[in-house]
Amino acid sequence: MTVEPRTEAGDVLTDVIMRTFRLYGAFLDAAEVMTKPVGLTAAWWQVLGAVLKDPLPVSGIAREMSLTRQSVQRTADLLVEKGLAEYLPNPAHRRAKLFRPTEAGHKAIESLRAAQHNFTNRVSAQVDLNDLKTTLKVMTQLIKAVDDNPPHA
Repeated sequence: MTVEPRTEAGDVLTDVIMRTFRLYGAFLDAAEVMTKPVGLTAAWWQVLGAVLKDPLPVSGIAREMSLTRQSVQRTADLLVEKGLAEYLPNPAHRRAKLFRPTEAGHKAIESLRAAQHNFTNRVSAQVDLNDLKTTLKVMTQLIKAVDDNPPHA
């Protein structure tokens, strides 16, 4: 494999990646604190959150969340076992059932709203709104760029 020369943009992106890892860890820690009182975990919240509007097959959730299908499957099965979600027939695919929250699952997510809003309001109050909007726009662009340019093995 040929080693391309370093660029300033590449170095900045490397720093963005490292900060993203740190931020992801902090968000997961916060999610664990918020979910514990309602009997959820951060992973359960993440999987249920992916299907609050529309049911998806496990593979669709995995793609949307950039998780492995196997880890989403384990979490989905646990959520079904706990009565927080259910599988439905999928008219588009006989074997890949659709996954969605039950009423209990929706209630569990709803019970997180106050803690979530309190947390996000406190954190976002320390960052300029326009900077947050720019961050969201750039993150969306980076997701597309990474999807369009997977790393070489």
